[in-house]
Amino acid sequence: MDAETLTALREFRQEKDAFFRTDPMSPLLPPERQSFVGLAYYDPNDALIFEVEPELHEDPEDVVLQTSDATTRTYQRWANLPFEVDGEAVALTVYRDPESGELFLPFQDTTSGGETYGAGRYLELPVLEDGRVLLDFNYAYHPFCAYNPAYSCPIPPFENRLPVPIPAGERNSEA
Repeated sequence: MDAETLTALREFRQEKDAFFRTDPMSPLLPPERQSFVGLAYYDPNDALIFEVEPELHEDPEDVVLQTSDATTRTYQRWANLPFEVDGEAVALTVYRDPESGELFLPFQDTTSGGETYGAGRYLELPVLEDGRVLLDFNYAYHPFCAYNPAYSCPIPPFENRLPVPIPAGERNSEA
C-alpha cells in the first residue's frame, strides 16, 4: 500500500474513533464513550483493494432488505462486482439508495460471527473517473446496530454472503 493510501486510511480510522468517542450522534451511550479507546481494525491489506468494472443492471429493480429490528428498507439493485480473493472468483451486488443515489454494499464473509460482527459489514463505494468502482475492504465497517440495538441496520442479503474471509477493515475487539 502506498504511503498516501495508508495515510488516508489511518486518518479515516482516527476520525471514526474520534466520532465514536465524542460525537453526540455516536452509537455508543455516554457511559461507554468515557471508556472507549478505539475500534478494532485489521492491519491494512493491499490484497483486498480492487478497482472493479461494475456489471450494471439495465433496469435496476427495487429490492427490500430486512433490518435488524424487523423493519425493511428499499434499495435498487444497481450492479454486480466480480473480483477474486485468494484465487477464488466471487461477486457482490451493489445497491443504490433511491433517495440519495449513494452506493451501498452490505456483505457477510467467513469472518462474520467470529472475527467480525455476525450480521455482516458495510462499504460505501466511490465510482472512479473511468466508471470503475473502488472496492477497498480496508474501509469495511460494522453497522451501528453492532454497538447499540436501538439502531435499525439492513441485513446483507443471501447474494452478498461470500464463501471466503475478508480480513480487512473493522473487526471485533475480542478477535
